[in-house]
Amino acid sequence: MTASAASVPAVSPALSIPDFVTHWQGHRALTRRVIEAFPDDQLFTFSLGGMRPFGAQATEIHLVDAMTVTAMRTGEWPEPDWASGPTDKAGLLAAWDEVSAELEQHGPHTDPAFFNQMHALPWGEMPGWVAAIYAVDNEIHHRAQGYVYLRALGTEPPAFYER
Repeated sequence: MTASAASVPAVSPALSIPDFVTHWQGHRALTRRVIEAFPDDQLFTFSLGGMRPFGAQATEIHLVDAMTVTAMRTGEWPEPDWASGPTDKAGLLAAWDEVSAELEQHGPHTDPAFFNQMHALPWGEMPGWVAAIYAVDNEIHHRAQGYVYLRALGTEPPAFYER
């Protein structure tokens, strides 16, 4: 997070709120396919280079997204229990789908003021638009690690451009 990004509010939107939600849902659908592509016994165990297993990374994505979607709906940022979360593929996919449904239902109706207001998150204070984009960026970053893991396991990952 750069100081300038955190201190400059968006003057006019580049995307409508429904367009942003659609964009984010495309990323969520792709990441869901990456989760599905993992062998059940490797999702929470396989790692490379000292990185966390993809199941742990996907759980982080889920928790950040759930917190962000809640904030978009309520303005509150309840810090998740980072040590909790699903421990198997079926549980992760079910939790994933719950957040996607909440984003689909409530995301397009987010108060536009949310995006320019400053919010206190567990990792710092920032405008809502920066926090929302961070959730997408965090997902892309970890999904890329999942692609590397899948290739190392001999599994072809989903096409990154099919969102």
